[in-house]
Amino acid sequence: MKKSVILLVIFLCSAFAKAQCAMCRAVIESGGDMKAAQGLNNGITYLMIFPYILVGGIIYLVYRSTTKKEVN
Repeated sequence: MKKSVILLVIFLCSAFAKAQCAMCRAVIESGGDMKAAQGLNNGITYLMIFPYILVGGIIYLVYRSTTKKEVN
């Protein structure tokens, strides 16, 4: 139960994280178009999700294969 609560808090708090680097943010904001800056930030965040999903899937598969119970 505690693990699921911790994971839920991590996922909810990460939604407020800023994904842009300082240089990308400065260039976008100097143009004054805040919709473009927010779109770029959302795009970076979405692209960042997939490596974590892949690594998490691999870790899960390794965990599942090492903890299989023997059927008699």
